[in-house]
Amino acid sequence: HVQLVESGGGSVQMGGSLRLSCVVSGIADSRYCMGWFRRAPGKEREKVANVDIEGRSRYSDSVKGRFTVSRGSAWNTLSLEMTSLKPEDTATYYCGAVQAYCPYKLRDYTYWGQGTQVTVS
Repeated sequence: HVQLVESGGGSVQMGGSLRLSCVVSGIADSRYCMGWFRRAPGKEREKVANVDIEGRSRYSDSVKGRFTVSRGSAWNTLSLEMTSLKPEDTATYYCGAVQAYCPYKLRDYTYWGQGTQVTVS
C-alpha cells in the first residue's frame, strides 16, 4: 500500500518561510520522479517543483528563486523550502510521485498525498 504523507504546512506572514516534507512508504524502487504541487482556491492544481530520477530539479516560474526542492538522504523523502512567501502562494500543497521520468501532465502522476495547507497573509 503506497502512501505519501505531507507535513509542515501552516500560516505565515508575507515574506516568511516554511518547509514542507513528504515521506513515501510502500515503494521499494528508488527510480521515482517526485514533486510538489498546489491548488489554490478556485484554481486547478499546478506543478510547483519536481525532482527527476537523475536528481535534476525543475520549478514553475512563479516560485523560481524562492522555493527549493530536494530529496533527503533517503530517496523516499522530499522537501520544499519556501522563502519570501507571498499571499498568492496560499494553497493546499500536495506531494506526488510516479515511476521513472517526470511526466508533463499532472494526471500522469500515479501517487498523491492528502495535502497540507499553506496560508500566507
